[in-house]
Amino acid sequence: MRFQTAAGLYGGTWDANVCGAAGQDWFGSMNAVRQKTFRVRRPLQTTVAEPVELSGLGVHSNVPVSLVLHPAESDHGVVFRRTGVNGRRDVSISAHWSEVSMTELCTVIGDAGGAGVSTVEHLMSALSGLGIDNVLVEIDGPEVPILDGSSAQFVEAIDEVGIVDLDAQRQYIKVLKPVRVDIGRGYSELLPSQSGFRLEVEIDFDNDIIGNQKRVFDLDPVSYRSEIARARTFGFLRDVETLWKAGFALGASLENTVALEDERVLNPEGLRFPDEFVRHKMLDAVGDLALAGAPLIGHYRSYCGGHKLNVAVLEALFSDPEAFAVVRESSEKRREVANGGALGAFAPAYGPDVY
Repeated sequence: MRFQTAAGLYGGTWDANVCGAAGQDWFGSMNAVRQKTFRVRRPLQTTVAEPVELSGLGVHSNVPVSLVLHPAESDHGVVFRRTGVNGRRDVSISAHWSEVSMTELCTVIGDAGGAGVSTVEHLMSALSGLGIDNVLVEIDGPEVPILDGSSAQFVEAIDEVGIVDLDAQRQYIKVLKPVRVDIGRGYSELLPSQSGFRLEVEIDFDNDIIGNQKRVFDLDPVSYRSEIARARTFGFLRDVETLWKAGFALGASLENTVALEDERVLNPEGLRFPDEFVRHKMLDAVGDLALAGAPLIGHYRSYCGGHKLNVAVLEALFSDPEAFAVVRESSEKRREVANGGALGAFAPAYGPDVY
């Protein structure tokens, strides 16, 4: 299945702590998909049921790019295969925190100046939010297409082909003791939890439209689809010239960014949620933290965070062997799920209307 989008250059941009874009509302062709139902979690590893192709512009490069999500076997993980690199063979890059080379305006894995892949966070967020463990991402350019600036179109494309179980049990990274990173007035931390993965994200902007926003979210596929996936990136019109001069945001537009000028939203359709700003920060955090290499069991908290703090807290976690353990879901939990718990639960796919 193929999805395609394009965006012009209208002057939208974003805060330096956010890399991404957004703009247009959920389009009408998704009425059928809205009626679908989805399992909350699976005890086995998963992959996509068949290949799915998406294409669009890179938000920084403004260059067309296509990617294909290929099914992958158990324990493959998420791996990017970069094609079309001048004078070089195809390059494989694991979606792992140890491969991160830049976090200033987005999350980049691999060689930031050559065979790397930038702006991976929205795709990684969709894969993690839907509980997909294994996929080969074949991409013919240096940047994941921005689409509408959220992860909604990635979710939509994956849901069209479906998710399948594999023959291996899923493993998790369990946080055993607190780790914390402070940068300026912001911080991020990972705390122990008995089960599941909770995110608690707070932002604080000197802007009346955004202001202080905080949200707590327990990650599961149904909640991710309805509460997080549609939240778009955002930014301030005043920053656009600086970013353009530095070679960034060349593909940004009102089609892929919530653009703010002083105290008003420039996008004619307005916001998708009253607190869309913190929801997008949470979307980014889900994507960046997916670079742990396996789903986390723990509690993530951040204040005025961004890509740099998200990745830094993973570095802090894995630098201390006593702070984490690799575990598999217990047989007791699997029995609980099988007897009418989360695995048997169904819910509508998508969330509230536009505000």
